[in-house]
Amino acid sequence: MSADMGNEISDMRGASALPRNNGELVFAAPWEARAFGIAVALNEGGVYAWGDFQRRLADEIAAAPPDDHVSAYYERWLASLEKLLLDYGMVTREELDARTAAYEADEPHED
Repeated sequence: MSADMGNEISDMRGASALPRNNGELVFAAPWEARAFGIAVALNEGGVYAWGDFQRRLADEIAAAPPDDHVSAYYERWLASLEKLLLDYGMVTREELDARTAAYEADEPHED
């Protein structure tokens, strides 16, 4: 977890609370940590207010069937991040789909 990560992020409560084991963040796959890091870095960079992301995450969680699996949480996290990036015009649907396809194919990509 980033030492700079604010309490607003680290102290999320309820269904939006970050999955933890003995106080440490839990990621079941590298893409989960990557999605987490992207969302936090964009917030820390002032791209959006954390509340905007957190509201989208709460909506995604509320709309999905209950599941305690860590990946299900990060699937909702990623969906929230994608919607936020689209809403803010930071990426187009086509760009997002192309990047997703490249990651799924494990192709090299430019960051």
